[in-house]
Amino acid sequence: MWNLKKRIKYLCITVAIFGIIVTSVFISKVAFLDKKETRRTPEELLIAYMNYIPEQNYEKMYAMLAKEALGNINEEDFIKRNSAIYEGIEIKNMTIDILEYNQEKKAVTYKTSFDTVAGNISFENEAFFLEGEDGYKLVWGDSLIFPELCSADKVRVSVIEARRGEILDRKGRVLAGKGIASSVGIIPGELEDTKIAIRQLGKLLEIEPQTIEKKLAAKWIKEDSFVPIKTIPKVEEIELLSINPDKEVLKEKERQEKMLEIPGVMITDTKVREYPLRDAAAHLIGYVKNVTAEDLEEHKGEGYTANSVIGSSGMEGLFEKELKGQNGCRIYIVDADGIEKKELASVTVQHGKDIKLTIDAELQNILYEKFKEDKSCSAAINPYTGEVLALVSTPSYNTNDFIMGLSNKQWKIINEDENQPMYNRFRQVWCPGSTFKPIIAAIGLEAGKIDPAEDFGNVGLRWQKDTSWGAYHVTTLHAYEPVNLENALIYSDNIYFAKAALKIGIEQMQNFLTRLGFCEELPFEIRMAESKYSNTEKIETEIQLADSGYGQGQILINPLHLACIYSAFCNKGKVIKPYLTYQKKTAAEYWIPAVFSGDVADRVLKGMKKVVNDPNGTGYAAHREDIALAGKTGTAEIKASKEDTSGTELGWFSIFTTEKAMKYPILIVSMVEDVKGRGGSGYVVEKYKQVLEEWFRNN
Repeated sequence: MWNLKKRIKYLCITVAIFGIIVTSVFISKVAFLDKKETRRTPEELLIAYMNYIPEQNYEKMYAMLAKEALGNINEEDFIKRNSAIYEGIEIKNMTIDILEYNQEKKAVTYKTSFDTVAGNISFENEAFFLEGEDGYKLVWGDSLIFPELCSADKVRVSVIEARRGEILDRKGRVLAGKGIASSVGIIPGELEDTKIAIRQLGKLLEIEPQTIEKKLAAKWIKEDSFVPIKTIPKVEEIELLSINPDKEVLKEKERQEKMLEIPGVMITDTKVREYPLRDAAAHLIGYVKNVTAEDLEEHKGEGYTANSVIGSSGMEGLFEKELKGQNGCRIYIVDADGIEKKELASVTVQHGKDIKLTIDAELQNILYEKFKEDKSCSAAINPYTGEVLALVSTPSYNTNDFIMGLSNKQWKIINEDENQPMYNRFRQVWCPGSTFKPIIAAIGLEAGKIDPAEDFGNVGLRWQKDTSWGAYHVTTLHAYEPVNLENALIYSDNIYFAKAALKIGIEQMQNFLTRLGFCEELPFEIRMAESKYSNTEKIETEIQLADSGYGQGQILINPLHLACIYSAFCNKGKVIKPYLTYQKKTAAEYWIPAVFSGDVADRVLKGMKKVVNDPNGTGYAAHREDIALAGKTGTAEIKASKEDTSGTELGWFSIFTTEKAMKYPILIVSMVEDVKGRGGSGYVVEKYKQVLEEWFRNN
């Protein structure tokens, strides 16, 4: 029994020893294989090293080097040197091709190529290796970065900033371009009491002291550095020497003098983007802003840097690609004395293109000045070419303030203003009121549903089709006879056009309005809200149809769209296509070639002429003896419900010249909010007398 146990124990020990031996042999074999795997060839080692460069993995690069050949270059110096160069030139898309390996010299000849901020760089080079117990190690020197680079040399990146293109009006007048402002800054070494100076300057500039402190804490700042704090308007001496200098100019001059009294504060000239029309074209032209981290990410690879500006709205944003241009850039090596040794890559600067618009700066400013106290919008076009002459939204804001940088107080005032100066009204849709009646007249005539000579009968100032309408009635302001199409336009009769809409019917009304561009995007550079004839997909009821006949119900239209439809009365029934980018003489392009016949367009035009030229016409206040005009007024009620008696009103007026041979033809549409109690559409008509007077005098 004892012998059996002893034999079993001996057998177990033998098996265990054998297992240890086998395991040891296996581990040794794996270790041998691993060691063999890690002994990469010089070619493989070089490729691995180069692949780490775009990854910015400088620690792993350093680990692959022959330390005995590095001299006094430690890891920190190595990383600093390589990162400064490779990241400074913004290396990417690196490729490497092995050309030859010299066993005797232990040297690999290779060709590398990569993209940089200044374009592609490619060159042939030679890398040397040392062989040791751990395999091959790379011999590093500055020439491994660039063959011509020595340890005392530096790689420079020089950026030539592209000049941003200007935005010009049709006559070449600048709407956005180069300007000069004043940069308020601090020279740290000249400050006497930093805290007091920061507090005083912050108060004068209306910025928080912490903002100034943060700017002064930047790493690049030295005692004699000029640290820009804020850009402010430049006060020209010519403004101060005028007979009656502006109060705001004097106030600004006094503020700047107080800043200069603070030791260490300096004011110098700086280049800025300037908008000569200021508030008058803010919503149209827009403004530029400094790029943000989000902008850089969104526009990666498009040439933007931390110092770039980018169009934020309006034409500045719409034509950003053309206006921006492309910065020029050079990468070159200089020696210890700063003398250039070799240019490695370069990209020629491409300045931004100037954008010339069809806008007339004078008209833009005239319309703004006449309506600047109102909540309004205006669109002016040449009805025969489609050139857009003005697009105005009021109230507005000074785009130059955004370039200077708004204080928290200024931003709060703009945002909390109940009149919404930042709101772009000319891009929106509005209830057109009676300005819609000429369109209904043309639809009714084209559809054969209206006889222009038919007398609809004098039914007084209130009417309903029948008792199925309940308590609802259509009302109008004037009684007249006969109640025919021409008189209905002259007196702006709601009842006539409600009846006309019922004659047209829902289906034909929707079909014609769809053909006229409702429920689709206006073909124009600026995206406008789509006009629509119903809040749903169709006109739902008979009452809604009747109300649509005189521009109420659920009809909403964009002012530029309305101007384009009105152009059909100048173009024998063809609706012009609007455009904003100036072109030398070109043939007119029509958005809707033949929505009405020439006879129908002429018939409606005849009535619209009388709106302005007949003493009974609602637009007669704009009448002129020297120039033939036509147009239509409109007052739209904006109510929460049919029973609402406290709603507001929109006042409309559209007017245009009727002779194609005229040198400067024009069609203008304006809408003003809150005209109830101020004369309705008559308030707008009175403004136009002055607008037209200036337009015809200037042209």
